[in-house]
Amino acid sequence: MKNFPNLASLKNCVGQEIGITPYMTVTQEMINDFAKATQDFQWIHVDVEMAKQFSPFKTPVAHGFLTLSLAPKFMADLFKVESVKMGVNYGANKIRFTSAVPSGSQVRMRASLMEAEEAKPNGLRITMNCIFEIEGQEKPACIAELISMLYE
Repeated sequence: MKNFPNLASLKNCVGQEIGITPYMTVTQEMINDFAKATQDFQWIHVDVEMAKQFSPFKTPVAHGFLTLSLAPKFMADLFKVESVKMGVNYGANKIRFTSAVPSGSQVRMRASLMEAEEAKPNGLRITMNCIFEIEGQEKPACIAELISMLYE
């Protein structure tokens, strides 16, 4: 994990990779819980038997938005700004789900700081390029430009 004393020190990292998280297992329990939360019970996510029969992956796959929703956890694993009192999601630019995440897969996130703009009062709007990688697979699961507001 990278530690920054303040927003100015983070801003100095524009154009740089912030880091790569450790791998995390996407379990079937996580997928089922996400299905319950979003009411998306499509069989490709929650029905193990149908997935064995009809899916090219032979197992259920995570919702694309489940993969994306790991970003806040992964961001917290990657860096901390000591002076920040609050951070909020602001939005996203490009989001692409480029590969399925089969149940039981190991995923991690690689993040680079693309932009950092002052936001009043006492804030910084950051845009991170986030690449969600699957262990043993060349093609990433998701690529997204995520925007956050950080306040001192």
